[in-house]
Amino acid sequence: MEQLVERAIYAARWLLAPIYLGLSLAILMLGIKFFQEVVHVFPMILGQSEAELVLVILSLIDMALVGGLLVMVMFSGYENFVSRLDSVDPDNGLDWLGKMDSGSLKNKVAVSIVAISSIHLLQVFMNAQNVNNDKIMWYVILHLTFVLSAFAMGYLDQATKKK
Repeated sequence: MEQLVERAIYAARWLLAPIYLGLSLAILMLGIKFFQEVVHVFPMILGQSEAELVLVILSLIDMALVGGLLVMVMFSGYENFVSRLDSVDPDNGLDWLGKMDSGSLKNKVAVSIVAISSIHLLQVFMNAQNVNNDKIMWYVILHLTFVLSAFAMGYLDQATKKK
C-alpha cells in the first residue's frame, strides 16, 4: 500500500507539465501584445515627445523582462519538478539549464520582479505630473518591499547554504 501511495505521489508531478506548457502560451500572448504596441506607436513616432517615446520603450522593456521571467520559470520549474529536458541541444546557449535548483530559481524570480518593478516605477516617475502623490508613495513602498524581500531571500539562501 505504501509503495502504491508513493508511486502515485511521485507520478503526480506530471500534473505540473500542462501548467509549464501553458506558460509558453503566456509567452505567445506577451509577444502578440509587444508587437501590437510596436505597430501602434510606430506610425505616431514623429509626433511623440521624447518622454512619451521613453515611456513606450520602458513598457517594451518591461514586457521583455516578463517574457524572460516566464522562460526561466517554465524551463527551470519543469526541470526541477517534473523531468529533465533530455531533448535540449547543449550547444544552444542555455547553459543554466539543469544547474538552477528551486532556491536559485526563487532568487532569480525575486530579482526579476525587482527589475520589473524598477521599470514600472521609472515609468511612474516619468509620468509623475499625471499621477497622484499618494499613488507614487505606494508605488515606492511596494517597490521597496520587493527589494527587501529579494534581499532577505538571497540572504537566507546564503545562510542556509553555509550550514
